[in-house]
Amino acid sequence: MLAAEVSARISQPKDRVLDAILAREKLGSTALGRGVALPHARVDWLDTPLAILARLTRAIDMDARDGEPVDLVFLVIWPESASEGFLPALSNICRVLRDNQLPRQLREARSATEALQTLLAADRHEA
Repeated sequence: MLAAEVSARISQPKDRVLDAILAREKLGSTALGRGVALPHARVDWLDTPLAILARLTRAIDMDARDGEPVDLVFLVIWPESASEGFLPALSNICRVLRDNQLPRQLREARSATEALQTLLAADRHEA
């Protein structure tokens, strides 16, 4: 589902997006715990970074260390040409997620706009 969404936004075949995500996931689970995952990939066919937050209606098992199934997914696809920003971006996402209230607030958001506002507020608070 997320690969299809990314595909539609960047005009790349869904299978190409899915292959990149799965190749990274094979290295180890990107589940962070507390029902949150951060699948990510660096690719040579993208010009600008793309991040999507998905709130799943049914949690899925992603082999999290805490055993919790994942219902919040932050998918990050990053261009190889901008590699210097990749790790800071992932680190920033992890940093704001340390706030125990943020996942709960994202789960309770009534719209994509409200979820984005919640993330931006958390980022400003942590900065």
